[in-house]
Amino acid sequence: MADILAQLGLGEDRGPGGGVPRRYLDGTVGAGGHAAAILERSAPSGRLLGLDVDPKAVAAAAEHLERFGDRAVLVRANFAVCDDVAREHGFAPVDGALLDLGLSSLQLADDERGFSFRSPGPLDMRADPDLRVTADAVVNTWAEPELRQVFAEYGEEPEAGRIAGAIVRRRAKAPFAAAEELGRFVAGVKTRRPRGIDPATKVFQALRIAVNDELANLERGLAAAVSILRPGGRLAVISFHSLEDRAVKRFFARESRDCICPPHLPTCVCGHRAGLRVVTRRPLRADSAEVARNPRARSAALRVAEKLAS
Repeated sequence: MADILAQLGLGEDRGPGGGVPRRYLDGTVGAGGHAAAILERSAPSGRLLGLDVDPKAVAAAAEHLERFGDRAVLVRANFAVCDDVAREHGFAPVDGALLDLGLSSLQLADDERGFSFRSPGPLDMRADPDLRVTADAVVNTWAEPELRQVFAEYGEEPEAGRIAGAIVRRRAKAPFAAAEELGRFVAGVKTRRPRGIDPATKVFQALRIAVNDELANLERGLAAAVSILRPGGRLAVISFHSLEDRAVKRFFARESRDCICPPHLPTCVCGHRAGLRVVTRRPLRADSAEVARNPRARSAALRVAEKLAS
């Protein structure tokens, strides 16, 4: 937590009086933990715009952040459109933006959402309950090649073909109904059992990404967040698996270069100019003490970039 706040310009040395009024964006507010820390450090006048597609998360954050009054503004929206939301609510430009990707603890603990392979609830996995496609539809209706592609691309599952074929054969007899039922089935199909993680982990990751279109929203959200940063403002992104981290790394690398033309061209024709300075050449990771307090932090990777003046 301290690293994140420091990277956003909210270090321990700001003092009790805070600073000039600042505006921050938390694009994945969840239950409001990061948001509360940002508001505490930016007191007395700092303000925060918190977004989340999950109405339960917005409600939990509202309760957690009630003590900050109108310094916290919460909106149910996808961070992919954070630029539009920020402008609509008078939050552009912002001094810092945070995207904490992946599942929230609220979602993982809710059996009715079906995010966990140990959940007795239905195969849902929608962060936004208004989305049309559920994990149930993917698992029980998508063709075998589509399933194989989802597991391979979004889960980086080495046994994607074996699992997709087994699912299609099994569902012909009886559709999968509960998340834990699918989790047990996948575990029984796999021949490789990586140490330290459940055999169904990558399949469930893939389904969640497909249902929520997470990678496409991430690409749009990164660009949207940068567009509303003031010069000198920072964007901090916490990812929890390699697909997310690679997407953030590529975006930061591209936007920190003056030319993105193919290397075979003798002169630049793209006209692209660097808009970011990469602050973290390598991702920052949780130390052993933080992992002991929060085991989920073990896979977290923090990357930070700073917006350049035009």
